[in-house]
Amino acid sequence: MASPAPQQPQGDVAKKITLTGYVGFDSITEQIEKKLLKRGFAFNVMVVGRTGMGKSTLVNTLFAAHLKESNAPRRADTFRQTVEIQSVSHVIEENGVRLKLTVTDTPGYGDQVNNDNCWDPIIKYIKEQYSAYLRKELTPAREKRIPDTRIHAVLFFIAPTGHALSPLDITVMKKISEVANVIPVIAKSDSLTLEERTAFKRRIKEEIDFHGIRCYPYMDVEDDVVLSDQDRTERQAMQTIRDMIPFAIVGSERNVVIDGKAVRGRRTRWGIIDVENETHCEFVHLRNFLTRTHLQDMIETTASVHYEAFRTKQLVALKESTSQMGSYRSGPETASMTASQISAA
Repeated sequence: MASPAPQQPQGDVAKKITLTGYVGFDSITEQIEKKLLKRGFAFNVMVVGRTGMGKSTLVNTLFAAHLKESNAPRRADTFRQTVEIQSVSHVIEENGVRLKLTVTDTPGYGDQVNNDNCWDPIIKYIKEQYSAYLRKELTPAREKRIPDTRIHAVLFFIAPTGHALSPLDITVMKKISEVANVIPVIAKSDSLTLEERTAFKRRIKEEIDFHGIRCYPYMDVEDDVVLSDQDRTERQAMQTIRDMIPFAIVGSERNVVIDGKAVRGRRTRWGIIDVENETHCEFVHLRNFLTRTHLQDMIETTASVHYEAFRTKQLVALKESTSQMGSYRSGPETASMTASQISAA
């Protein structure tokens, strides 16, 4: 009688073994770091807001470089019917880390007399980047490293009215939050008093929750998941950031002298505004959030949440259309045909 087959271990349970000597695989993090430093990183940010909100100034202030020219209105653009999407890429380097930063601007958003569907070009552009990435993924002889042009963060500029979000802002923010990481900011917050700013932030928070707008960072965790101490610390830090949203910011590309020290700020008839002073605005918190703590997480969230949802929807639609055409096509021809059918719809 044949002996029974050995049972396979259930799940991913593995026995922990204590090493008796140094092996050296703990250097894997250094190996990964060297490889990533050689490859470089890419971060794509989109700024959305009405004309005159200081979008270009804030981007230049965030990355301490002149990356984006301000979009002064031109006579020929007065009757523009659609939003013109403009992207500018720069390679910046800091302490040996090379970052390809792409800033995508949406001049003219909400500036027309008729703003019906003014968000369509923005949504279409974001989906086009997903579509281009998916097409390259499905190509039989695909590139070793697919250039990532997907939008990782959308800075949504809110006018400092001190009252409430406009119906157009609510609609556009909700539409964009379905396809990208949205981070709302109150532009030119120095036009509000501290009391007005606090009340305005609270009102915006209430409207965002009421209309079900998902702003980054996300807090979607199952109730029955057991969290480690590190997870709890990260969740607390994330909740602190969420409590601060929308960030009340002030941008400036000029230096002013305060107590003999040159700082980025603005000089007004009432005094000097120091951009990096936490009592003046929340620019420092936004910069730390974007560049020092959550940059990589925004890239990963874009890939695992928004792009994955787009990819699943597209592949399901392609599978249905391909099955209707019959199963006589297979191999590279099918892959090429599938890739060509990907759209940003």
